Amino acid sequence: MRTTRTVPARPVLIVTLTLATAGSLLLGPDAASADPKPVTREGAALDDRAAEAPASAARRALAAPEEASTGTTTRGYPRRRVLSPDPENPGDKSLKLGLTPYHAIAPKLNALQRLGDRVSVEVTGHSAGGHRLYLVTVTAPETTRQARAQERMRELIENAPATAAKSPDIKRNYKTPVFVNSNIHGNEWEGTDASLKIVEQLATAKDARTRDLLAHSRLYFNITANPDGRIAGTRANANGFDLNRDFVTASQPETRAMRQIELDKQPAVLLDLHGYVNGTLIEPTTPPHGENYEYDLFLKNSYANALGMESAVNALGYTPAKDGVEPAQIPFRDQEEGWDDWPPIFTPQYAAFHGTVAAHTVEIPLAVNNEEYDELPVPELRRRSAVNTAVAGAAIRAALNHVREHRTSLVADQIEVFRRGAAGAPQVPVSPRTVPGVPGIGPEDVYTTTFPRAYVIPPGDSRTQRSAPAAARLVDHLLANDVRVTRATRPFRLAGRTYPEGSYVVDLHQPKRGMANVLLADGRDISGKVSVMYDISGWSLGRLWGATVERVTSGSLRGAPLRPVAEATPVARVPAHGDLRLRLTDPREIAALNSLLRQGVPVRRGPDGSAIVPASARREAVAAARAHDVSFAATRFTGGTPLRRIRVAAAVSPGELFALREMDFDVTPVSTAALNAGFDWSGTDVLFVSAGLDHAALTAPARSALAAFLEDHGLVGRGATGAALNAAADRLAVRPVEGNTDANGVVRTQNTGRLTHDAPAHAFVYAPLWFTDLGPSVRVEQSYAIGNPLVSGHWRPLRDGTGGPAAAAGQASVVSGGRTVLFGTEPLFRDHPKGEFPQVARALFTVAHSGSVEESG
Repeated sequence: MRTTRTVPARPVLIVTLTLATAGSLLLGPDAASADPKPVTREGAALDDRAAEAPASAARRALAAPEEASTGTTTRGYPRRRVLSPDPENPGDKSLKLGLTPYHAIAPKLNALQRLGDRVSVEVTGHSAGGHRLYLVTVTAPETTRQARAQERMRELIENAPATAAKSPDIKRNYKTPVFVNSNIHGNEWEGTDASLKIVEQLATAKDARTRDLLAHSRLYFNITANPDGRIAGTRANANGFDLNRDFVTASQPETRAMRQIELDKQPAVLLDLHGYVNGTLIEPTTPPHGENYEYDLFLKNSYANALGMESAVNALGYTPAKDGVEPAQIPFRDQEEGWDDWPPIFTPQYAAFHGTVAAHTVEIPLAVNNEEYDELPVPELRRRSAVNTAVAGAAIRAALNHVREHRTSLVADQIEVFRRGAAGAPQVPVSPRTVPGVPGIGPEDVYTTTFPRAYVIPPGDSRTQRSAPAAARLVDHLLANDVRVTRATRPFRLAGRTYPEGSYVVDLHQPKRGMANVLLADGRDISGKVSVMYDISGWSLGRLWGATVERVTSGSLRGAPLRPVAEATPVARVPAHGDLRLRLTDPREIAALNSLLRQGVPVRRGPDGSAIVPASARREAVAAARAHDVSFAATRFTGGTPLRRIRVAAAVSPGELFALREMDFDVTPVSTAALNAGFDWSGTDVLFVSAGLDHAALTAPARSALAAFLEDHGLVGRGATGAALNAAADRLAVRPVEGNTDANGVVRTQNTGRLTHDAPAHAFVYAPLWFTDLGPSVRVEQSYAIGNPLVSGHWRPLRDGTGGPAAAAGQASVVSGGRTVLFGTEPLFRDHPKGEFPQVARALFTVAHSGSVEESG
């Protein structure tokens, strides 16, 4: 029987171990008619050249220069790189804990490579702060021919799973890939040190079990997924992002590096090492469970592996009385709810869509971060860190033992994941019969979905596509996530409807159908399923990224004129004559506008909110179209409001700041402290506030300076903080109403204003807000839909019945008046809801220029 338990928040160096149209200037090729580029991954070059001796390969690899790539051609192992040292940094927060500082990692990896012929190191990229990300592989030496054979088998597993399931060669010889990810939260350090110790042990061990493990496995270690945070002692990276919330959006370089490892290495087992939960928390998790992956296979393997890790951790002998360490726990077995695996934003849950059948967040026990880091004596911090390192090491060793003992069934179940997707086979609901040996399975654990036959993304030049740049971005993002996309070479019919030439089609009969559906589907309202959610519950790219995406539930694609694509067709076009019109319905178009304004191009605002560029600036427009992949149209409109580049002071979250800069706004971060220190308002045109600015905490001079600025400048506010500043500054006459602060998800909206003209009919909310008691000069720009506005996510009323979606239905979600705009939605949340970004951009431009919102456009 599970018991309810509240757990705290979850808290990129990688190591791999391996053993033996007419009248226009068309600025891009038409992918519908061009030959598609081949989709290449590591191992794509599968020729059969003569084998080379492992010893000579090792000598050549050791002499190879440092290289920032995981490689696109297959080479043997080891793949060594001599890493240049980083400058010593006495401020590295790891040092206080007696752990490995970032600057010591490269020398350590160089030393590990010299221990023998099992360890390889590669650079997979750089963090947001510019630090190298390492992939270390440990394996028995492989010749080039042997490595190519492994890649052939791996490709067969995904691309021809029915054939792979019958292959005796795969059963005998395929090396099970294992991925150990460490330190994704920068101030959860010890996974890095545990991994380094394990690598060292595996590099030199002579026992039969180690030789057997490495002969039949490749082990990949991401030593520090977040070097910026490791050095600074912060959860987030240098851009302020929690990387373990970024996998759907992949806005950060560290996330993209981890994603590429998932794609290239196709791990069957993954550990993501975190801290701190006492006793050690070892997933699988409580409901709700991801409805788009093959949960029966995931639960079967994850639970079995968790039991082994639990036993190994408890066998270390730590006790509550002596060491302050509680026995390990497995949420699926030991908790009722509160630690979900619903959203694919976390590393293990995302990995499941790439064939990982045993994936775990492991939370080591003793806190050494935040207030503990500042308040505990150094000896106690180092004692705790040593315990944590030992616990993480025990979990890794147990997982590797599980892989050694169960590699055949792990690979077979990975193949079955891909087989079901490719065949369009039904999911298998979990039950004591379908997942034997796992206790406590009940109806609350059954989460499945109905996969559509396909998704169609109409082409950008059709009347049915809302945004050509958004469609292209979405297609490229799907491809980056290893989702297969095709494009129609001529019109075709599906389920009784004709779609135009150039339409993109995502066939859900593909190995990674779960990945495709989890990104494109609406999702589900799970408010009635569980009382509390760990993090976000809705994330639909199909609704939030701004492109028109059509779900086709049935029909046949047999004989359809579809060609695979490796990238979206560029949409960049500029008419050859006349003035130019640029729609402002996508962040790429906003960035293009800001680049033109930066160059001094005399842009005007059209009656529909679009930007009008004079014919004299055609050369600049062509450059902007190419740089941002946007399309200009011819226009005969004359007049309009002149636009100029604006400077934004922003008290916002890191995700919002990132999104503003993505749209090429000139942004200066501000806060209560910055204003109290004497902020110079002379270079600012508009203030955007959503977080970190408390009017009541301002000093008298700071408050006076802010009031003087707001007398003749614009204010854009979001959420409770923005609404509070609006009230303190006596701007818009509205009453903000806060909904359930735990609520989040995708909601239906009705757009009625100039700022939301041509905006998507959906928005994202997190701690939703709405506005009532509107004054006579307040304009409703957007409202929550009538009825239940929640499409997907988790939004319950409060205990007194208020604050729920029914209370928000029909209420204003975005309001404006004078030179003020207030948002009750989250249009820039974690750099994710791309289709909503232009609402904020339009608000900033409008209130920054002379005149009111009502007068603009």
